[in-house]
Amino acid sequence: MNKLTTAFQKNRSYLTALFLSIVTALILGAILMLITGYNPLAGYAAMLKGVFGNSRVFGNTLAKMLTLCLTGLAMAVCSKAGMFNVGGEGQLFLGGLAATMVGVCLEGISPIIAVPLAFLSAAAVGGFYAWIPAMLKVKLNVSEVITTIMLNSVAIYLCTYLTNSGGPLLTDDRGVLGGTEAVPDPFMFSQLIPRSNLSTAIIYSAAIAFICWYVMKKTTMGLEMKITGENSRFAFFSGLKKDKIMVLAMVASGAICGLVGMFEVYGYQQRFMDSISNEFYYDGMLVAMIMNYNPLGIIIMSFFFAVVDIGAGAMELSIGISGELSDIIFAIIIFLMAAEGGITKFLNERKARKEAQK
Repeated sequence: MNKLTTAFQKNRSYLTALFLSIVTALILGAILMLITGYNPLAGYAAMLKGVFGNSRVFGNTLAKMLTLCLTGLAMAVCSKAGMFNVGGEGQLFLGGLAATMVGVCLEGISPIIAVPLAFLSAAAVGGFYAWIPAMLKVKLNVSEVITTIMLNSVAIYLCTYLTNSGGPLLTDDRGVLGGTEAVPDPFMFSQLIPRSNLSTAIIYSAAIAFICWYVMKKTTMGLEMKITGENSRFAFFSGLKKDKIMVLAMVASGAICGLVGMFEVYGYQQRFMDSISNEFYYDGMLVAMIMNYNPLGIIIMSFFFAVVDIGAGAMELSIGISGELSDIIFAIIIFLMAAEGGITKFLNERKARKEAQK
C-alpha cells in the first residue's frame, strides 16, 4: 500500500509540474505577443481556429498527432530497455523508401498482397537499421547514441542521392524534384477527411500504439524491459537475457520508425520525397522524454504538440504572428520539465526544514 501511495504521489507531482509548465509556457507566449504588438487572445483564438475550425484542419492535426505519437512510442520502447535510439529519422527515411519501391515494383498486383509486403519491408528495413547499433552496443559496448546519430546522416544522404538528379530512383515525372515514382493509387490508404492528411493509417497507428502500451504495461516482456532499463546489472544476475532484450527493443523501435515512413507515403504523399520528414522523430523524442516514456502520456502530449504546431502555422497565416512561437512554447515546457526534478527536490527540502524548525 505504501508503495502504491508513493507511486501515486510521484505521478501526481509530475503531472502537476507538467500542467504548470504548459500554463507558464502559454503565459510567456502571450507576453511575447504583447511585446510584439499583437493581442494574445486573438492570437490563441486564431490558433484554436486553425486546429478546430473545420474538418480539414482538424484532420491535419490528427495526422500530425499520429506521427508524433508513433515516433514517441518508438523512443519509449527502446528507452524502457535502457537503449537510446537517436537514429529514428534515418530509419523513417529508409522504411519510407523501401515501402515506396515495393509499391512501385508491384504495380498491377492485388493490394491485398502488395500493401502487407510494403508493411513488412518498411518494418524490416527500419528494424535492421536499428539492429546495427544495437549489436555494436551489446557486443562491443559502442555507444548507441553516437552510432545512431552517425547512421542517421548515412541513411538520409543515401536516400537523397537515390532520389535526386543522377540517382537511380529519381522519377521522370515533370515538376517533381527529389522524389521517386508514385505508388499506384490502389495501394494508397483511403482519406478519412477530404483534402486533409488524415487517412486510414490512423487505424494501423492505433493498433501499434495499443500493442506498445500492452507489451510495456501488461506483459512479462515489458517487465523484463523495465528491469533491464533501470538496472542492467541486476537484470544480468537475475538470469534475464539482457542483451537480447536490449536488441529486440531497439529493433522494435526501428521497425516503428520504418512504418511511420510508410504511413507518410501511403497516407498522402504517394511517393517518397527527400523531404519526407521535417525532423519528426526528434519531436517525438521530446514528447516521449517529457512524458517519462509513458505510452498513455505520449498519446496525450502528442495531441497537445500537434495542436500548438498546426495552430501556430494557421495563426501566422491569419493574423501575422510568427509560427516560431510554437517552438518557443515547446522549448519553455522542455526546459521547465528538465528542471522539474531539481525544483521538486528543492521545495521538498525547504518544506522539511520548515517542519523541523517548528
